[in-house]
Amino acid sequence: MADEQDVRALDYLYEAGLLKRYRRTGWVVAGVAAPESIADHSHRAAIVAAVVAELEGADPQRSAFLALFHDTQESRLTDIPYIGKRYLKAASNAEVTADQTAGMPEGLARLIGGTESEYEARESAEAVCARDADKLECLLQAVEYREQGTDTQAWIDTSFAALKTSSAQRLAKLALERTPLAWMHEARDAKSPK
Repeated sequence: MADEQDVRALDYLYEAGLLKRYRRTGWVVAGVAAPESIADHSHRAAIVAAVVAELEGADPQRSAFLALFHDTQESRLTDIPYIGKRYLKAASNAEVTADQTAGMPEGLARLIGGTESEYEARESAEAVCARDADKLECLLQAVEYREQGTDTQAWIDTSFAALKTSSAQRLAKLALERTPLAWMHEARDAKSPK
């Protein structure tokens, strides 16, 4: 018979899989035909967090870890659109995380709960970088969707306004000046090393 704590750990992994299915509802509202999933967003947010943290002199691995877990509660809450939050009283991320980790091995529950707590408190440099990564990733995605013909200016504006670190602000300004595929054209046109 399986150990109950291992069952709870496995269940959490299956639950996290829902994040691959759930779409980011803001993009649905914007009219994006095939919007990114919550997992898509969290994946690039973790990469963005590592970049921002390195530029800010914080721990990139810790920041990426925080960003990777930042939306895991949405496996139970889904991605409530911004306007919907006005009318709904959702449980706090701490409450959801506590329910998600109940019955897990103590160390694992502490790891996941501590990650949520650190991210939400935004007191460590890594948490600030992870939060900026969440917003910067949204801005990048909005720019990409804008390039595809969807009006995403409101997402660009609110994401930009939420950035706290100078590194994230610099990258956001650059993202607004540079097309998302400029890197590809430059790489294609660069001379190949012999």
